[in-house]
Amino acid sequence: MEDAQVWIDKGIDFIMVFGPKIIGAILIYIIGSWVIKKLVGVARKGMTKQEYDESLKKFLLSLVKWALTIFLIITVISTLGVETTSFAALIAAAGLAIGLALQGSLSNFAGGVLLIIFKPYKIGDLIEAQGVLGNVKEIEIFTTKLITPQNKLAIIPNGAMANGNIINYTAEGKMRVDTTVGVSYDSDLQKTKDALLAMLVANPKVLKDPAPSVNVSELADSSVNLAVRPFCKPEDYWDVYFATIEGTKKALDSAGIEIPYPHEVQINK
Repeated sequence: MEDAQVWIDKGIDFIMVFGPKIIGAILIYIIGSWVIKKLVGVARKGMTKQEYDESLKKFLLSLVKWALTIFLIITVISTLGVETTSFAALIAAAGLAIGLALQGSLSNFAGGVLLIIFKPYKIGDLIEAQGVLGNVKEIEIFTTKLITPQNKLAIIPNGAMANGNIINYTAEGKMRVDTTVGVSYDSDLQKTKDALLAMLVANPKVLKDPAPSVNVSELADSSVNLAVRPFCKPEDYWDVYFATIEGTKKALDSAGIEIPYPHEVQINK
C-alpha cells in the first residue's frame, strides 16, 4: 500500500512539473499547425494574384511549409524544457551523419531547384523521362509526379529528373502521330495516298499546319508500306492516334484498296 502511495505521489509530482509544459507544447503545436496552414494559404493567394508560374508556386509553397514546420517542431521541443542551444548542438553534431544518410534527398532537393530555375517542363506538360510517359501533375521539393496515359501516378526523384534526359512533347505545342499501313503491290499508290490524306484532313483534331502527309516508307516483302503522319495538339494525341488507325482501315475499304494479310491455302485432294 505504501509503495502504491509512493508511486501516486511521484505521478502527481510529475504532472505538476511537466503537465503544464506538455499541455503548452500540445497547444503550441495545434495553434502553430493552424497558423502554418493559414500562412501557406495567404502565400498561395498572393502568388496566384501575382500570376506566379504554377510549378514555381507549388515548389515555393512546399518549401515554406517545410521550413515553418521545422521551426514549429523546434519551438515545441523547447517548450518541453529541452534547451534550444543543446538542441542546436545536437543538430549540428548529427548534421554530418544525416547529410551522408540523406545524400539522395539532398540531391533531389538540388534537382528540384534546378528544375524550377531552368524549367524544362511545367505542370500540365506531357513529358517522357526515366522511362515514364505522362502529364506533369506536381513538382515538389524532392519529387516530380506524373499521371501516365493509364491514369497511374508515377513519382520520380528530382535528382534523376535534373540529371537525365527529358523529352517534352508539349513545349512546341504540336505533336506528330506516327502510324504505318501496308497495301498490296497491286494497289494504285496515288489513289491510296489521296484516300488516306482525305481521311486525315476530315479529322478536325488534325492540324492544317504542319499539313498531314502520306509517303511510301518501305517496299516490304508482301506490301508497300506507307507512313501516315498527321500533326495534332499534345492533348489530342491519343484521340488522333486511334482515329487515324480506324480511319485508315475505313478509307482503304471504301477505296477498294487491299491491306495484305496471310491467306490460308486450301489444297484439294
